[in-house]
Amino acid sequence: MPETAIRSRKEFGKTIAADITHRLREEIVTCGLPPGEPLRFDVLRERFGASFTTLREALTALTAEGLVDAQEQRGFRVAPVSHQDLVEVTDARVLIEVELIRRSIEKGDDDWEIAVISTLHRLKRIEQRDPEHPLRDPEWKIAHRQFHQALVSACGSATLLSIRAELFDRAERYRHLSANFRPRPRDKAGEHQAIMQAAISRNADQAVQLIETHIRTTADNVAKYAGHLLDAE
Repeated sequence: MPETAIRSRKEFGKTIAADITHRLREEIVTCGLPPGEPLRFDVLRERFGASFTTLREALTALTAEGLVDAQEQRGFRVAPVSHQDLVEVTDARVLIEVELIRRSIEKGDDDWEIAVISTLHRLKRIEQRDPEHPLRDPEWKIAHRQFHQALVSACGSATLLSIRAELFDRAERYRHLSANFRPRPRDKAGEHQAIMQAAISRNADQAVQLIETHIRTTADNVAKYAGHLLDAE
């Protein structure tokens, strides 16, 4: 068989595995597959139309990300969520976000201000489609990430930005739990507007207070309204 054909088949296999990994990740992060759910190969094959080998590769990758547990003699399951992890992720995010937004307010130029304003504008436009359930829109998730990234983008530290991005991703399941279980809508649009205004007004003290409240409100909602899922086995 020609080398190009062998390479194409391998690359195609990698593409399928990456696609299944992405789809599984989204199901887990959005709680379509809830914490602690057993991940049985027969069910997953029917749901995702993938081979045993591809599914095992995807589940192994997600195990490395901490989203899936590999249980000896029992297969795989969605990694449970815990109160300890919620607290640790929240505290770490506050430490990083507070430091980076302070640095960005100090160092940010006109382009930084424009990026903060424009990403929030796009986020607002997308929110108008379904203001009570914005997390259901994949475009909202992207725009939300871009706004928060813009706020800290002028901090001047690629290393800290990388750590921050990882923590932002780890908090995604908790954002969905908060949205799914809290009894009333949250005024996230108002919170984002206030954070943006404080940032571009160069009011660092107000900005860090608002961003900390913004992050901790999500954790408080999870603990209060989805606490039955924390540490559940």
